[in-house]
Amino acid sequence: MSDLNLSRRGLLSAGGGLSLAALFASAGCSSTSSQQPSGGQSSAPGKALTLSLLLPGDVPVGWDGVLAEVNKKLQAELGFTIKPQFIPWANYGQQALLKFTAGENFDTALQARWLNMTQLAASGSIVELSSLLASGKYPNLTAAIDPKILELNKWSGKLYGLPQINSVARFHHFSIRQDLAEKYGMSDITDFAGLEKFWYDVKQKDKGITPIGVSSRMPKLLVAWNPVGWLNPYMWENPHMSIVSFTGDSFPFVLAADGKQTGSSNPVPFWEAPGMIDALRLVRKYYQDGLINKNALTLDSKALDSQFKSGRFATGWAMTDGLTSQGLPELTKNVPGAMIASVMPLKGGKDAKPYQTFQSDNFVVLNAKGQSNEKAMQLEDWLSIKDNHDLITYGIQGKDWNPIGDDKYEMLSTYTFPGFALSWRAKLERRIKDMTESETTWFDWAQSADNFTIDPYASFVPDPEPVKRENTQVTAAMTQFANPLFIGAVDTDQGLDKLKKALDRAGLAKVQAELAKQADAYLKGQ
Repeated sequence: MSDLNLSRRGLLSAGGGLSLAALFASAGCSSTSSQQPSGGQSSAPGKALTLSLLLPGDVPVGWDGVLAEVNKKLQAELGFTIKPQFIPWANYGQQALLKFTAGENFDTALQARWLNMTQLAASGSIVELSSLLASGKYPNLTAAIDPKILELNKWSGKLYGLPQINSVARFHHFSIRQDLAEKYGMSDITDFAGLEKFWYDVKQKDKGITPIGVSSRMPKLLVAWNPVGWLNPYMWENPHMSIVSFTGDSFPFVLAADGKQTGSSNPVPFWEAPGMIDALRLVRKYYQDGLINKNALTLDSKALDSQFKSGRFATGWAMTDGLTSQGLPELTKNVPGAMIASVMPLKGGKDAKPYQTFQSDNFVVLNAKGQSNEKAMQLEDWLSIKDNHDLITYGIQGKDWNPIGDDKYEMLSTYTFPGFALSWRAKLERRIKDMTESETTWFDWAQSADNFTIDPYASFVPDPEPVKRENTQVTAAMTQFANPLFIGAVDTDQGLDKLKKALDRAGLAKVQAELAKQADAYLKGQ
């Protein structure tokens, strides 16, 4: 489990109160520069061009050497260089938005619905990419990204970013200490009941290890999340529930499964859906029994990752992106003999066919006020060539990594680049040589759309603008009252009662009515 795994997916960050009505009304919402294939501003005559990129996280170990090699090749082959700005995750969303609104002329950035992408598209701050991709000037890029993925990630027919994926579907699950499971005679955990037994065995038999690690960014994932609540047994047994929020940290509504047949989305508060109250009570029990770390509301994801690798937690959050095994070398260095395994407690296992929207969590967007949108696209095309992709993603061959055939690699250093923010290409990604067997199984499973059921609201993107004030107030109430409830830090009945009263005052009824209106219109359009 890595901090990058936890941070990059969009699951754990908030969206903003944004105007999709303006975004979807017409192309006229965008600035002139965002509609031109070349886009942006021109660099000064005779001045060497250096593209500026906004990337999240800390500067990778060994970055200077890698950047020198990247720029040497870029200058020789395309006539420009790059200078990324690394912004810590805690500040990335706010700082990136400020840079856009201030009109700074950086060239690309990581964006997503869970950041500020819809707001930036509506204001014309980012470039609509369809005409650029259709120009035929970027053959490596168009060959590297499946056209079906591009189509699924359009908003009302417009593509505002390049989707960054390394698997067709993304499904969160559990990374457990397999050595401990085998110690307790539980070599193969396949269901939630088995996980629960494992957690209680850890609590009883390994006093220095906390069974479940939860960070301050995770509460909303635990009970009412799409595609499943992480600690919600009912959803693992019934992974066919559509859950929608106006923005990332706002209130989760459950939409009617038969909406396409009836024309009514009938959104209800999450607590009215099957299994939700039981899950709240179960998590409360886990918290009281010491299965969940008591500092979950204040522990940041980086600290959680570090403590997992030091052996202080038995279970961490994982995603089907093939990257969980990257943390194994550090774990085994700190805890000799330690092993990890990916556990996906779906009823029916790989035949469960859970809901999936197939929308990307992360996008590379082009700044309409960048120096050259055309050069930025040339960079993305250049990164779609395997040798170039490998250089920036894995580092210097022989120093940071070695290839194992065409699709695997061996890590030689701790160099880690946020490829999800610039260079992820599903067709080019290599798998770590020591990927565990269980992670390989579920990563392979996530590569086929046939293993999933398309969520009936898969491409529904609600517009919070009509209820912007109420949604902001609802989000504040969720932060204050729902987060402690979701991790089990407060009495379930008392906590839920306080949450309901706060949401009533915040205007939940108006938010619910607006969501119903928009979701019904979506169904009608289908």
